[in-house]
Amino acid sequence: MNLKENLIAMDSLVQQGQIPQAVEQFFDACAKSKDHNGAITNSKAEMLDKMDQFLGGIANVNGITLHNQAVGENVTMSEYTFDFDMKDGSKVLWNEIIKREWEGDKVVNESYFLL
Repeated sequence: MNLKENLIAMDSLVQQGQIPQAVEQFFDACAKSKDHNGAITNSKAEMLDKMDQFLGGIANVNGITLHNQAVGENVTMSEYTFDFDMKDGSKVLWNEIIKREWEGDKVVNESYFLL
């Protein structure tokens, strides 16, 4: 697949709430991530653990909306709105840009920016 096809396939999984599956399929084993709070993961395994913990706290998914996508040279960006009710009674409403840096068919670096 080319980069645009990978982006479309990955974002399709995310939109369906299959975020761990997207990470499993598209992240390099040594991929790093940094979220809007500054939290860092240094491998796919750490990212999957972080996702499992976060997703386990969700009581209800109100919506995962993909607004825009962009493809550059070995970089992609996706603009999302994530709307979740959490088990602790809090609400997550994130409007964010996800920037992914790719080597071949794998994400090697992912960063999140709140809008």
